[in-house]
Amino acid sequence: MIITLKKDAKQEETEKLLRSLENKGLSVNMIQGDTFNVFGLVGDTSKLDERLIKAHPFVENVQRIAAPYKLANRMFHPQDTIVDVNGIHIGGKEPIVVIGGPCSVESEDMIERIAYKVKEAGACMLRGGAYKPRTSPYAFQGMGTQGILAMEKAGKKAGLPIVSELMSADKLDEFIEHVDVIQIGARNMQNFDLLKAAGKTKKPILLKRGLANTIEEWIMAAEYILSEGNPNVIFCERGIRTFEPYTRNTLDLSVIPIIKEKTHLPIIIDPSHATGDWKLVESASLAAIAAGADGLIIEVHDDPENAMSDGVQSLLPEKFETLVEKGRKIAKVMGRSI
Repeated sequence: MIITLKKDAKQEETEKLLRSLENKGLSVNMIQGDTFNVFGLVGDTSKLDERLIKAHPFVENVQRIAAPYKLANRMFHPQDTIVDVNGIHIGGKEPIVVIGGPCSVESEDMIERIAYKVKEAGACMLRGGAYKPRTSPYAFQGMGTQGILAMEKAGKKAGLPIVSELMSADKLDEFIEHVDVIQIGARNMQNFDLLKAAGKTKKPILLKRGLANTIEEWIMAAEYILSEGNPNVIFCERGIRTFEPYTRNTLDLSVIPIIKEKTHLPIIIDPSHATGDWKLVESASLAAIAAGADGLIIEVHDDPENAMSDGVQSLLPEKFETLVEKGRKIAKVMGRSI
């Protein structure tokens, strides 16, 4: 529910109304404007009678919201949220961010080498997996803590913030200390305990869409993080599972305008996992920029034939550089930059 108060509403009247709403177990979020003050109510508003609230002479309007998400809802927060990652701004009309790096951290030398290469090609952040959720228990599971520390070292040397996937809440302290953006992967999108734990931090959270989840379920996952007090959520579309076998997943670019209409949070695209084929990554990336994405997260490896995971969808550094160069041209058409 949204309550709009007249600008000349007296403070004591406003506070009395707020107290009565809070006494009903609702949390109240205030948005101050030039003409009106708006209050967003979060909680069970089914017992409230909007006519009684609107009867107050200082209340301009009362509106119920059908969507189950409140904090992520653009109606509560009309301005775009800009997520700050060590001075790099994601969202709104800010420059499009490009995140590059390998699927898995394989060694300290390897991640440092690739960090410099993706930076030279135009990336502003380094991605890499230290804890890997693999379909097979026999596949490479990542270097764990050693991988995180290797990424941190490489990122500092190259001057790049790092992005890595958190799989369980027991590693959260490690990620808070060493990682700049905490990724919650597709398989954990509805791991609600993990979402709540991430919400108790102030770290930027990159929330990937589940393999078979609806957009509303995805937004509700973000709502879990927001409801715990962390406003720094970035959506990441990585493709959904459909009947089509020619690609690893089906990249749903329609989510970009939908997320921007329904929410105030930024959204980036992962064309590597979406297509599963390095030959398709460039086209998917350029299409994402044209559709209004706030960023790209792309797998890059300098020896993909021998990569420990996902080599088939990883770009060589020189192809990554070409992609970024083409992306700048598309971004210019869209009124943005990279």
